[in-house]
Amino acid sequence: MKNYILILLILFKTFTAHGQKKMENKFITWNNFVNGFGKEMVSAEDVFKNMVKSGLKDHCLTKMDFTFISDNKENLNRLAEFLKSHYPYTVQEVKKYGSLWEINGETNEMPITKDNLMYWCLDMYKRGYEFDSTLDAYGGLFDPKDPKLPDLAPSKADYYFEKGVECYNNGDLSGSLINWSLTIAINSKDPNAYYSRAIVKNELYTWKSALKDYDKALEIAPKFASALINRGGLKDENGDYQGAIADY
Repeated sequence: MKNYILILLILFKTFTAHGQKKMENKFITWNNFVNGFGKEMVSAEDVFKNMVKSGLKDHCLTKMDFTFISDNKENLNRLAEFLKSHYPYTVQEVKKYGSLWEINGETNEMPITKDNLMYWCLDMYKRGYEFDSTLDAYGGLFDPKDPKLPDLAPSKADYYFEKGVECYNNGDLSGSLINWSLTIAINSKDPNAYYSRAIVKNELYTWKSALKDYDKALEIAPKFASALINRGGLKDENGDYQGAIADY
């Protein structure tokens, strides 16, 4: 049984994070962010398809290069410090890029799948917005002839779950989701991993996918009260009031 104290801490965080106010951005406004959200998802899918054509296998450990741009150097400096503090990434100094500014960086090794890449992209897109910057480009290098793969032995399930909790508490949203997805890849009957992953999916504005994970958690553990509360809240926020009442 997982540590429910940690899980409940995540539960409380999701309710405080969801009510986040729209920021007074100038370079990437809230409307820009919303209008570009779907494009980022399509872009991530295109990048993944190109990587597959180059020989990528699911869960191949890959370091992703990334670039953020903004019209404000200080915003990028603040973003760089945030990334270095909350993610296991390396980030270079801000440089002039025409009339704009840019930062380049590199992630830790991540197991790349279609979903993992998409959620990492959405995480970076969200973080960029929070510092009035935007994710401009990214890509990853790997050796298709000698791919590095994570250890998916049954004994590693708890390790990846706890690693996901650690990432989440550090503010590394995509890192937590990726680790909980590895937990599920090992043990598809772990309701806590689905529940925890749903919280991150909702924080990354993919509520329909979050709902599916709550459904799966409750299919496995029908009396999972925290999952019922969160699913009810998600239904409530998205207009399914009868469904929310039933869950509550």
